[in-house]
Amino acid sequence: MTGSGWTLAMAALTLTGACGRNDRAVAAADTSAAAGAPADSTAATSLPTRLEGFQNPESAKYDKELDVWYISNINGAPSAKDGNGYISRLHGDGTMDSLKFITSGVNGVKLDGPKGLALQDDTLWVADIHTVRGFNRRTGIPVASIELKGSKFLNDVAVGPDGIYITDTGVLAGAGGMKHTGPDRIYRIGPDRSTGVALENDSLGGPNGITWHGARRQFIVVPFIGTVIRAWTPGSKVTVPLGVTKGQLDGVEVLDSARLLVTSWADSTLDIFENGTATPIARDLPSPADIGVDTKRNRVAIPLLMENRVEFRPLPAAGKALP
Repeated sequence: MTGSGWTLAMAALTLTGACGRNDRAVAAADTSAAAGAPADSTAATSLPTRLEGFQNPESAKYDKELDVWYISNINGAPSAKDGNGYISRLHGDGTMDSLKFITSGVNGVKLDGPKGLALQDDTLWVADIHTVRGFNRRTGIPVASIELKGSKFLNDVAVGPDGIYITDTGVLAGAGGMKHTGPDRIYRIGPDRSTGVALENDSLGGPNGITWHGARRQFIVVPFIGTVIRAWTPGSKVTVPLGVTKGQLDGVEVLDSARLLVTSWADSTLDIFENGTATPIARDLPSPADIGVDTKRNRVAIPLLMENRVEFRPLPAAGKALP
């Protein structure tokens, strides 16, 4: 989908959410200095700060053991089962390794609109519209395909203590763009590959990003339609509000036991969320999607979905150790 198409779709999604039942080619490196980067960061300034040449990059995941990044590329309409999706692999320093490491139509791979990524042992899990697909993280060979019946728009994936959890933003694509219809859900895939709805709750506000917070023993869920960041304990039917933001949130990562990193389409920022307040630490990041964190180099990768590039920013000064 073109940039203008994405703009219209997301504008329609934001509008319908506000009126609905919820608040809701080879890439080239650019080594210029990161605008708005925190001055107290320890990240190496000689590393690339951006990488161009993607096609609607949605999620970034860092693999600490292999020292590589995985980047999901929707490459088309976010809900279209068009077989256009692929996953790129970058070197740990942010330079390109393989633009199409996992490509739909090659080696038995099926990918339509790949979004959130998660690592579990040797499997790279990917949310793909109504299906969660698994690939060998070393070879890219497909190892699993699990349909989540009743889902509408699977978005992000996180590994918890008892399975894999996936947000369903509850949106549908139509002639006028993407409309938030609900229900807002979190699905679970168990170790035995059993599936089911772990949580269905209007408070999720079009759930987008999800991450496991080890210190809290809870998931953190951020909304695209709503404005409230929430914590959720697996097994519970209620969520706990942590604070209000400007909304249109996408990516979320745990920075330390007290701080989160989140991205917001509302003001094109990367924010620190602490004590119920979101504070921008990097601006001018249009369509910032699902982020990933590299603690080896103290960097965060931010896919800019409508800009077809990935930006790297240094992490803020270290607080407590990552859980």
